[in-house]
Amino acid sequence: MKPTSKLNRFWGMLLLAACITLSMGTLAWSDSDKWNEGGSKNKSEGGKAGSWGQTTGVAVVTNKLYAAECSACHFAYQPGFLPERSWVKIMGSLGDHFGENAKLDEPTRVSIENYLRGHAADHLPNRFSTSFLRSIKADASPLRISETGYFIRKHDEIPARMVRDNPKVRSFANCASCHGGAEKGSFDEDAVRIPGFASWED
Repeated sequence: MKPTSKLNRFWGMLLLAACITLSMGTLAWSDSDKWNEGGSKNKSEGGKAGSWGQTTGVAVVTNKLYAAECSACHFAYQPGFLPERSWVKIMGSLGDHFGENAKLDEPTRVSIENYLRGHAADHLPNRFSTSFLRSIKADASPLRISETGYFIRKHDEIPARMVRDNPKVRSFANCASCHGGAEKGSFDEDAVRIPGFASWED
């Protein structure tokens, strides 16, 4: 075999190896089950950094008005858990907010709604938010994060006695009771601690 032929074969094999490596990396990047639990490439979006700059969380709440008004009654859920249409529906029915009157003066309501809409899962999607978005039908506007397919799939193996029957939790809506990093946008499964029980593992 001529030296030139050997050299061409060497470079051809090297190029093939590079293509295979790149393809494998792309598959891992797009794996919805593994990677969609991550956030974006930007560490500031919440959670701890993972492979390729991924995070294990959703963009943190940055609006002080929203945080103050909503956390007065419950955990201030990150906008990235629901699509814009859901937040519009929620903010348009505050007079009957899950059985409570949560009405706000109009300037405050509009300000908070604009923040939620602009940071919803379909506008600033990191991979964690995208997982939620993909599990919601295009014509659906869920009002509860716990009604989304992705949430249900991630919590379906947790017995009721650990949540609903647990006086320290009471509801799946009580995120911060089991996710210590919830306020920082971190919902890493490995960090789940259910009050009264040992660490949870699927």
